[in-house]
Amino acid sequence: MIRLSSMQSSMMKATLATLGETGEAPHARLHLLGTAGGPTPKLTRSAPAQAVEVAGRLYVIDAGNGVARQINRAGLDLAQLAFVGITHHHSDHNADLGTLLHLAWCDSLSTPVEVRGPSPLNEMMNSFFDYAKTDVAVRMEDEGRPPFRDLVNFSEIEEGVVFEDEYVKITVARVNHPPMDAFAFRIDTETRSFVISGDTAPSPGLIELAHGADILVHEAIHLPSIESAVERSNGSRLRQHLVNSHTSVDDLGKIATAAQVRTLVVSHLVPADAPLHEEDWIGPARQTFDGEVVLAHDLMVL
Repeated sequence: MIRLSSMQSSMMKATLATLGETGEAPHARLHLLGTAGGPTPKLTRSAPAQAVEVAGRLYVIDAGNGVARQINRAGLDLAQLAFVGITHHHSDHNADLGTLLHLAWCDSLSTPVEVRGPSPLNEMMNSFFDYAKTDVAVRMEDEGRPPFRDLVNFSEIEEGVVFEDEYVKITVARVNHPPMDAFAFRIDTETRSFVISGDTAPSPGLIELAHGADILVHEAIHLPSIESAVERSNGSRLRQHLVNSHTSVDDLGKIATAAQVRTLVVSHLVPADAPLHEEDWIGPARQTFDGEVVLAHDLMVL
């Protein structure tokens, strides 16, 4: 079970007490920036990304292709980026990690951003700084921007609390997504709690992490509809991965019930462009979960 140390608990209590003394705590909102699953671009949905907004600060989980544009479309401010978490290193979840940070810096980012994710995050970030150095050097000279590298702090994660500030506490737990080292993220705020499953088969670690959360955003695969995608790729090997490493819509309600969450959001849809009705995605969960069930759409706010 994931537990806070006595020091971490004291820090959180002090933070909450301070918020109480200064008035009503800022409301936290969840923005679903991208709700498709899989590495290739989709016609109807963007790549996986979520942002929790608290007091104007952005805490982003996953950074699929186009995430900076989706933040802009959502009416959010790139310069308020405070944290980026990566659940695992499949390309639909990390393709724009460096680009998101770089474009925020190009916008007007002037405060540090914390980045967390599994190994080899450190190697990947250093590679991106090398990749971006020509543009960065020119913009620092021509536009007077601060050093890009100085604004990005990054480290690799294990289970437990990975970040905490005056508005949020972020905790991770390892989930079941072979062959990747993959994590789910939980963001606790003064007013609400959010859990992002990332990619996972049904996982006891996720259920424990999500226990009692207000909102669980969970990936979903509609198994009867994957055959066309399988046929375009590597046949039986892709089918085996999809079945072994993801969660069928038939299991989502059981997971939400076991975790005792208030709202289940069905997202990271595979196949994202399948001609399915809303009930195909969320109907099975309603049979085994008494809480609210929501089908995610890009730019939905909860």
